[in-house]
Amino acid sequence: MNRPTRTIVIVGGGTAGWIAANRIASELPTDGQGACEVVLVESPDVPTIGVGEGTWPSMRATLQRIGVAEDEFLRTCDASFKQGTCFLGWSGDDGADLYYHPFSLPVEYTELNPARYWLAERPGTPFAELVTPQTRAMAAGRAPRQVGAPDYAFSVNYGYHLDAGKFAALLQRQAVRRFGVRHVVANVARIVTRTGGDIAALELDTGERLPGDLFVDCTGQRALLIGDHYGQRLACCRDTLFNDRAIVVQVPYASPEDPIASATRATATSAGWIWDIGLGTRRGLGHVHSSAHLDEDDARATLKDYVRRTAPEIDADGLPYRTIAFEPGYRKEPWVRNCVAVGLSAGFVEPLEASALALVEQATAIIGQQFPRDRRIMDVVARRFNARMGYHWERVVEFLKLHYAVGKRDGRYWRDHRAADSCPEGLREKLTLWEQQPPWHDDAPRVDELFPSASYQYVLYGMGFRPRHTDAGTAPYDTGRRRADEVFHDVRANADRMARLLPTNRQLLCAIARRAA
Repeated sequence: MNRPTRTIVIVGGGTAGWIAANRIASELPTDGQGACEVVLVESPDVPTIGVGEGTWPSMRATLQRIGVAEDEFLRTCDASFKQGTCFLGWSGDDGADLYYHPFSLPVEYTELNPARYWLAERPGTPFAELVTPQTRAMAAGRAPRQVGAPDYAFSVNYGYHLDAGKFAALLQRQAVRRFGVRHVVANVARIVTRTGGDIAALELDTGERLPGDLFVDCTGQRALLIGDHYGQRLACCRDTLFNDRAIVVQVPYASPEDPIASATRATATSAGWIWDIGLGTRRGLGHVHSSAHLDEDDARATLKDYVRRTAPEIDADGLPYRTIAFEPGYRKEPWVRNCVAVGLSAGFVEPLEASALALVEQATAIIGQQFPRDRRIMDVVARRFNARMGYHWERVVEFLKLHYAVGKRDGRYWRDHRAADSCPEGLREKLTLWEQQPPWHDDAPRVDELFPSASYQYVLYGMGFRPRHTDAGTAPYDTGRRRADEVFHDVRANADRMARLLPTNRQLLCAIARRAA
């Protein structure tokens, strides 16, 4: 039967579930003949990890779309401003082993490929520093806008660092109050199917029977619907991205006036890396590593040493450390019949470059914008959804692998990462091409790319990659050389201005807190 889609049942809360509830409900009619209902059923027995999480700039549009005031979000979620990532110790160079991946594109990037001119004439200057003033702003701990700027305005592009548990609570309130999402607290006891294989209803441990037309699986790594019920297996990425463990800890600031970093700090270790996320009242740290290359005791000791180096006033041994295991991979068919997986149930790879929430935003935007009004249309939407999300997952895996595939860092873990047989074919082709020409628009051609070609440039050249050829002296090169020099000069001037005039992250967040008093 070609049933109309009237009831959307989201299974699982947390950040993914409540983003899905808000994003989908914001697109649907709530009254009249085509009215739809969104129900979210959440287990009372699944705790939130809550280690501190990073987002992309796309989160600003998501929050605006669902009607969340930025000041409220920042105060409620212990959030801070993130302008990119600072990588320490990744390249293995003897000199200064630090580079930035900023959120802002290089200046005039649409028409000018700055890497051509940097490679030929200025490779001694860090690439990101030469092409965008945001690099200096991040290094100086500056905020992305002035104190008096309105919500979501900015001088340089930005996302957020946030407390995932508090964020989920804010999203829950927004979904229930603004969009009328029904919140049910219960465990799923049984899945009832229709003839043909669609899910008809969920039977809960409270005795309630919850019927639906579209079911969204946000049950995390349990993958209760897409995995346990429909048997969709993960396409494992362990041969490409080795990391499968994270030891996490929350570290308080020694003083309420301690600076808040404007970027995620990602520090390379012997068999992984440590994330360091600065929130308003604490830092969230995690040592992501490969259990095949490092045992848990050594991984924990490495994280403790990092805490001692970066927070000598804090008793590193007295903090609560937790281990999170994960299987790196994703489901090639996250939408099966009338069930679609979003978030960890659809897949997860290491949190390098904060792709997890960005994929949730992508998935829920597609569901909301192409919402299938009946069962026949659902099959078409599902095929398109699977194709788009498959493309995104492949690009995520390639881009994360780029951080390991070039560079000179020693040790078995890093050498194994540089082995050709661990590198996806698409990335191997790109690296071959980049021997003669820098990445640009053809390397990330789609309008919905998660990573623009500029991101490849920031990482590639930050890691120390240098091509075999440059096109200095050719006619096309000479045409843009003068404009490139002008852009580089303007970037330096704007960087000086921003470092001098923008407030620090801490100053802007304090000003926002005072506005609520």
